[in-house]
Parts: sequence; C-alpha cells; structure tokens
Amino acid sequence: MPAVLVIAARDDWPTDRVVKALTDGGAEVFRMDTSEFPLDLTLAGRIDARRGWAGGLATEHRTVDLADISAVYYRAPNAFVFPPTMSGPERQFAAAQARSGLGGIITALDCRWVSHPSAMSRAEYKPLQLATARSCGLTIPPTLISNNADAVRAFVGDVGGRVICKPVASPVLIEDDQLKTVYTRRLTEGDLDDLRGIETTAHLFQGWIDKAYEVRLTAVGHQLLAAEIHAGSDAAHTDWRSDYASLTYRVAEVPDAVAAGVRSYMDRLRLRFAAMDFVVSPDGVWTFLEANPCGQWDWIEHATGLPIAQAIADELQGVIE
Repeated sequence: MPAVLVIAARDDWPTDRVVKALTDGGAEVFRMDTSEFPLDLTLAGRIDARRGWAGGLATEHRTVDLADISAVYYRAPNAFVFPPTMSGPERQFAAAQARSGLGGIITALDCRWVSHPSAMSRAEYKPLQLATARSCGLTIPPTLISNNADAVRAFVGDVGGRVICKPVASPVLIEDDQLKTVYTRRLTEGDLDDLRGIETTAHLFQGWIDKAYEVRLTAVGHQLLAAEIHAGSDAAHTDWRSDYASLTYRVAEVPDAVAAGVRSYMDRLRLRFAAMDFVVSPDGVWTFLEANPCGQWDWIEHATGLPIAQAIADELQGVIE
C-alpha cells in the first residue's frame, strides 16, 4: 500500500496536524525523526539490477517498505543520536555514515517531496532568493550585502537615507545558554557614524519600504494561502516577529501578477513549500522580502483559519496538481 514518509522532530506539533490530515484522508503514514537512528530506528535498504531501493524502515511499533513510499514530508528533523559509550571521533564518523546511508537512501527515493532537502538547502540562501524573485517578476527592495563601511554609506546615500539591517542567514543564536534572536532594525545616523565591527562578517542592508501592512504567504505547491499581518506597535512595524502580541491578521487576496511570480519562483527552485514574506505599501505594491523553505505556518492557520495543514496533506497525496 502506498505510504507517506514524514520526517520531522518528534515534538513538532505542526507536523502532528499534517499527519492527522493525512490519516483522516485515509493515507498510510510512517513518521520518523532522524534522532531515532540508529538506536530506535533500523534500516535495511537493497537495490539491484531489477529494482530500485526497497527494504525496510522500522521502529518498535511500525514498519514501511521503501518501495511503497509515494511521498515524503521533510521538516527540520533532529540530529542522529548514538550510544553514549562512543567517543567523540566515533560519533562524528558514525554521523557521516548515517547521513550518507540513511540520508542517502531517503533522498534517492523517486517520489513526491514537500520539499526535497537538496532544494530546501539551496533555497535558504537569501541572495539566491532575491535574484530568483527578481527574475520571476516580483518586486524586491534595493539590497546590499557587505562587510565594507564605505559601501554601506554609499548605499544609504543611493537609496535616500532610509535603510534597515538584518541577518543574511538565520537570526537565531545561542549565547550564555540562552536562545536569542537578532531582529531587523532601522539604521540611525549614529549607526552610520560608527560602523566598527562591520568588517567581521557579511551584513544585509535594504532600502526601507513604507508599509501599509505585511503579508505571510504560504505557498504549498501552486496553492497560495496568504494572510495580512498588521503591526500594533513601533517595534512590530519594523519587524513583526519582535512583538507577536500586538499583531492582528486578515486573510489576503494575492494579486494575479504576484501569484504568477510566486508560482514561477517555486518551480524554479524546485520547492513544494515556502513561507514567503512581503511588504505591501500604502499604494498596494507587494515587495518580496524572503522565503523560508521550512518556515512556520501553524500560528497563521490558527489565527486565520487558512487550511495550511490540509494543503500540505493534499500536496503530498497529489490531490491538487
């Protein structure tokens, strides 16, 4: 019987919603976290001249034949876990073998993916996101990525003085055992007077876009589920992630030109899921900011009723082409 393989962290409750939508629709689901391998998950994959990869993935409670997997939902699983008796070098060696063995077999499966890890990995790069969005007809803000103070000052002058700075990669870091987030911030004259430290790494600068509101557009295949995000504080107006309590939401209609650009973007980067952020100006222009191939969506579904979990389940089963 065809089965959907779900690879996600054990405690990822948005994935629970996708699994429920799948099983409610009659799908056979095998869920795993890569942290279960090799202690709680076994692999026995075979390939030969007569057939492609087949054989078992098995936990204490469930099994699935690789040949029966018709689709894979991949969403940020945890790292492999090895016996505590192994030394550090042994664990590093074992992790490389597990990644190439288990990971290699799974990524070789010829089936529907939401989304394939190789496509997701490439699509995480913001420079690629901006270039792809631009080539697909989406409006993007003027952007500079640099570690050169003179280049930053020149860019600020070129765009009229109103500029934001934000991380090029993940905004999250751990310091002193605390999880911290680096939010988008607007540059001040004081910032420009003292750019010491900018030479230490790459920074992303963009021209400020006047906002009526922002949009989180969740693309699942060619289904586009969009929500307006209205900021209720100055902090949220600059970066809505900094003040969730002040936000209000409304379901949004996606303009035809934006929808065409987004679908072209998804096809070009071989993605079947992305959480995309746009700024909408007072005169209604949608400006693309970024697209997370493994972005959060459950809170938007809860706030708006948008059927995102069902859309993911439908995409995995090929309900909507």
